[in-house]
Amino acid sequence: MKVDEKIIDQTKLAQSLSEQIPYEFSRSFLVKPLEPVMVTKEFSTPVVKEETTTEDGLEVKDYDDVTTETKEVESDFTRGVVLKVPVEATAPKDEKFPQLDIKLGDIVVYKGRYAQYFDLLKDSQLISRMDILCKMNTSDAE
Repeated sequence: MKVDEKIIDQTKLAQSLSEQIPYEFSRSFLVKPLEPVMVTKEFSTPVVKEETTTEDGLEVKDYDDVTTETKEVESDFTRGVVLKVPVEATAPKDEKFPQLDIKLGDIVVYKGRYAQYFDLLKDSQLISRMDILCKMNTSDAE
């Protein structure tokens, strides 16, 4: 999936799935990861100018140039649809420290390596509020 592809509103689907999930979570959000996002990145590799061997037998390489290669790879970040909101997130808000209002069906962006696979429910992950970087505005993506 490309970054600029349209995302449809997932709220109704998430609500119907949420009603069938027999778990309530205290601190973690339950999300269904979406397809990986492909991004273009540049990778730099040093080019060996000269290789020599010292008197001690050590190989010494002189790097004088760098080649850059552009590749399309999976993003370091993951998007997911919120299937369950933790009890902690529905508690009264502290106005001194406002937090992002995340609801059922929102699409959130998080660092994939911090997510925990929740093997009691196929293709789902648990993420903490602290690991959520942002949520997508699906009205803007349509």
